[in-house]
Amino acid sequence: MILVFLLTLFLFLLIGVPVAISMLSSAIVMLAVLGLFDTGILGDYLVKGANNFSLMAIPFFILTGEIMNAGGVSKRIVEFASAFVGHIRGGLGYVVIMSGVIFAGLSGSAVADTAALGAILIPMMIAKGYNKNSSTGLVAATGIIGTIIPPSIPMILFGVVGGVSITQLFMAGIVPGILIAVGLVVVWYFVSKKDQSETVPKATAKQKWTALIRAFWALMLPVIIIVGLRGGIFTPTEAGVVAAIYALIISFFYREIKWRQLSNVFVDTAKTTGIVMFVASTAVVSGYAITVAQIPRELVEFLSGLTTNPTILLLIIMLFLLVVGCVMDLTPAILIFTPVLLPVVTAVGIDPVYFGLLMVINLSIGLITPPVGTVLYIGCGISKISIVDITKGIMPFLLVQLGILILLVLFPELVTVPLSWFTE
Repeated sequence: MILVFLLTLFLFLLIGVPVAISMLSSAIVMLAVLGLFDTGILGDYLVKGANNFSLMAIPFFILTGEIMNAGGVSKRIVEFASAFVGHIRGGLGYVVIMSGVIFAGLSGSAVADTAALGAILIPMMIAKGYNKNSSTGLVAATGIIGTIIPPSIPMILFGVVGGVSITQLFMAGIVPGILIAVGLVVVWYFVSKKDQSETVPKATAKQKWTALIRAFWALMLPVIIIVGLRGGIFTPTEAGVVAAIYALIISFFYREIKWRQLSNVFVDTAKTTGIVMFVASTAVVSGYAITVAQIPRELVEFLSGLTTNPTILLLIIMLFLLVVGCVMDLTPAILIFTPVLLPVVTAVGIDPVYFGLLMVINLSIGLITPPVGTVLYIGCGISKISIVDITKGIMPFLLVQLGILILLVLFPELVTVPLSWFTE
């Protein structure tokens, strides 16, 4: 049944069938093979897939990202980062990383963060003489921090499908997200030495203070979300509502968004939400088919025959997910493989929150690997370069992110110890 599931799914994907329809079709094939196909059950699980309170956080965080881009928040954050690190050699690269970490605390989406960062900073970097391939690669690599530092839409999906605390997943992502940012800073230090680029004039103390004041209310949003979740003031779903309302208020306060723009903001949010929710619904049907086919039990037995060592098992699963990430987008990969893999890791005593974080980081790296890397194509579109060029530019940053993923597998304390600080 594992072969039936995988072969059917990838066959539909290879011939160009949309992801949601591919997932639904593979589930129907499995249920038919098992003699359990029933249209009533199919419709029931499709409705159940979207009828989940925790999933309500997703449209609100998507809305937050759309408001952020339309309301001038992105520009103010970039100005703030530029005032403090823009004058350093390779300074605009550090602006990218610093802004990316702040953006990550706003939208929870790698695609939204990459588009916002790229639209503002890639033209600036090219104009200042930075290498186009490396600059675009850095923006794309920084964009995926948006799925790791809270809030994170993929973590919401993992939590819903796996029955894992979304708040704990959010808290678990803070330190690894910062580690990845530090890794990018180190790599950019060496990469930028090759560029004959101009530096931004050093900001005076008054200019730095002005930049801080202009960006202050935007910078408070990640703090509000983390403190609110840590203190039990609101749930992740309520955090999404708070974030969206707060982003709307400060956008009007900045006077950079008009009432007439809101219709486009809401329409774009609805389109993105519709896609995510439909994929989530079809994933629940796939999850039902996977469960009745006893695929998780078969996989546990198979992998237990290979090893019972949790670290080795995790390394095997991470390698598998890296391959999956190269050919499948982040959202469907989480929705499809969480119900398959979570029973395997919990059977050997691996913390589901820790595994969820590793899975999200791993599949986020897939967003910047060809041939299906969504974030790569966004970078290509902004810079007008080929997928080959951006792959060359992103390679050093991709390698350091893989290195950090391996470190997190070998030393779980890098996740579990900071997690205890934030959740106790």
